[in-house]
Amino acid sequence: MAAADQVPVGSSFVPKTAAADVLKGISLSGKNIIVTGGYSGIGLETVRALAGAGARVTVPARRADVAAEALAPVAGEIEIAAMDLGDLASVRRFADHYLETGRALNVLINNAGIMATPLARVGKGWESQFGTNHLGHMALAMKLAPALQAAEGARVVALSSTGHVRSDVIWDDPHYNTHPYDKWEAYGQAKSANALFALGVDLLGREVGVRAFSVHPGGIFTPLQRHLSDEEMAALGWKNPDGTIPAAVQAMFKTPEQGASTTVWAATSPKLSGKGGVYCEDCDIAPMATEASQRWEHARPWIASDDKARRLWDMSEKMLADA
Repeated sequence: MAAADQVPVGSSFVPKTAAADVLKGISLSGKNIIVTGGYSGIGLETVRALAGAGARVTVPARRADVAAEALAPVAGEIEIAAMDLGDLASVRRFADHYLETGRALNVLINNAGIMATPLARVGKGWESQFGTNHLGHMALAMKLAPALQAAEGARVVALSSTGHVRSDVIWDDPHYNTHPYDKWEAYGQAKSANALFALGVDLLGREVGVRAFSVHPGGIFTPLQRHLSDEEMAALGWKNPDGTIPAAVQAMFKTPEQGASTTVWAATSPKLSGKGGVYCEDCDIAPMATEASQRWEHARPWIASDDKARRLWDMSEKMLADA
């Protein structure tokens, strides 16, 4: 069913639309939104746009002091709270404190993430990209389920990536316990997991008023690349050997404000009413990939499978139950 739903709706926006422009004419007054990683890169621009439209935005942050400094100039009602996605006790404390406020949660945006990191472990020995990008966010969403249901029309937005093209979930060894670690394969797995997580949330939540979407924000230079050297980025074609950015990359890549636009669109667009579980890019639902698709565009089959979404949910639930 999910693959059949990957049909563009004809958004009026273009790939480089700014996030604030997506929200023109939309009032978010009275809406409560959580944005993980909302103090850096596209997360910061997501918060800026949503708060500017009237939402009360909560930003859970591993470095609350850094978040406070980054968000100080941003206008609107913004709260900062401590949370580390790699520490499930921290995730659960944050969620408990939010639930204690009694506020409904209209939108949960799972924006934070790490990319192409050296092999590291979090939680109960989990590979860090899978554990942080996927399992930490899943634990957060599960704990916040009562607040999402209370909103009677909530949305969950999970930041995936064109990186999903690199790898399906490595079902027999997601934590690299038995086979050699490849940081890009691990990132691809985590981004596929993010998309399947959104589909899983939607399959479980649509009957109780919770819909979910995954998002590819586009190519953007942000602190997400902090684990890559200039030499690696040159090898990828993102930079020239002297560290400058090629003209073709400048033309294709987005600014952080433009990179936040698809997230904001998925969180608020009336065009998505009654829809969910789909992978979005460039402010629209992405089509399924064909032989003509470029490697940086469209949804691959493994992120649009209801069966895989259920399988990942069951597997991840067991991991979290043991932690």
